[in-house]
Amino acid sequence: MKIFPFKIPKPEQDALVYQEDMDSVFYDKLHQHEEIQISYILEGEGTLVVGDTINYYKATNIIVIGSNLSHVFKTDKSASATSKMISLFFTKTSFGNHFFDLEELNILSKFFKRAKLGFEATSSKKNISGFFLKLKEASKFERFLILLQLLKALSSCNYINLSSFVNEKRYTEIEGKRMQNVFEYTMSHFTEDITLNEISNVANMTKNAFCKYFKKRTNKTYFKFLNELRVEHASKLLLSENDSSVAEIAYKSGFNNISNFNRLFKSIKKESPTLFKKKQFRL
Repeated sequence: MKIFPFKIPKPEQDALVYQEDMDSVFYDKLHQHEEIQISYILEGEGTLVVGDTINYYKATNIIVIGSNLSHVFKTDKSASATSKMISLFFTKTSFGNHFFDLEELNILSKFFKRAKLGFEATSSKKNISGFFLKLKEASKFERFLILLQLLKALSSCNYINLSSFVNEKRYTEIEGKRMQNVFEYTMSHFTEDITLNEISNVANMTKNAFCKYFKKRTNKTYFKFLNELRVEHASKLLLSENDSSVAEIAYKSGFNNISNFNRLFKSIKKESPTLFKKKQFRL
């Protein structure tokens, strides 16, 4: 199976693909596919990288990933024994080149604009999740009708973007493998001290070439990406480890300097680690 581009397995005549993922982990290779992905997570949690941005996913999340938007799920196996997700896959031309251009479907245009960066629905979740739960027993025709209802709801709900940058270029298999190796190494070793020399060797490039390569494809430096990953991990620990101090959490997240951790955390989260923890527990 090629890592890039990833092909969604489907019968040749099917325009809409329904998929259930149920295992100890979700598919954890960096990939992109032509199909837009709409997913409802029933069980599991972990890290979700979409485009250039680090996110965390958990049960009840409703996620949309746009066409050819690179992404990877990194399941936290210590948080849940099972990962389960319901997804629909389709392209904007699945039902005809101009189907979604019909005037009657103009109401759905917001969905396709939002999908370009990927997004998570933050309102109307009970209504939207209800549509997903009907999919398993639905006929193919009924799934098509449910898709339209989902698109309408996802066009009007509140949301947060999952990425801030779209690289229009499709990865070749060689490029995809290189980026997969970089992401996989980073997500497995971010709590350790990763040097530019190390990560350049993982990419099989010189240091200067790697820096330019990564920046061009993610719109940020490698170490900005690494620090964002560490801060997101620290955010999760701040909410789950009541007995750990901020300094201990900083160390567990890959920071060796508490002042540097506080500065980077505030730069990314717009508040200090201590205030972040206090505010979350007041919600």
